[in-house]
Amino acid sequence: MNMTKTLDDLFLDTLKDIYFAERQIVKALPKMARAAQSDDLKEAFKNHREETEGQIERLQQVFELLGKPARGKTCEAIQGIIEEGEEIIEDFKDTPALDAGLISAAQAVEHYEMARYGTLIAWAKQLDKKEVVKLLEETFEQESTADLELSKLAEKSLNAHAKAA
Repeated sequence: MNMTKTLDDLFLDTLKDIYFAERQIVKALPKMARAAQSDDLKEAFKNHREETEGQIERLQQVFELLGKPARGKTCEAIQGIIEEGEEIIEDFKDTPALDAGLISAAQAVEHYEMARYGTLIAWAKQLDKKEVVKLLEETFEQESTADLELSKLAEKSLNAHAKAA
């Protein structure tokens, strides 16, 4: 068993994972915004893209605080989640269920991010990286809010619209 790997190594590895993921998400959001039928959902995706760009900048600050280059590591999970979103766009294009499907895909992304940031925050606290904790918590809050906003949109009208058709 390799005993040379530490929590610091695991933290950095996971940070690279979420950095890669955020950069993939920023590319996927315009596609989702174009596919969305509801103006509210289009707007939500556009706003979250701007937020995601800020999250990427915060991650770059975290790398800087750690004295490490901001570099991503391929995240198969986010690639799979984004791919599922693309399948929804393809399979439900021009149907009343499309927006409900887009919300489900977007929430899968949010939940993945919340899981990653939650873990990184816990580890950063354990490693006594107070400045890093603050940056990660700010992003975690944004992801949680985005998830709630998507739920509100779905419950307000989009799920009912999908069902009624």
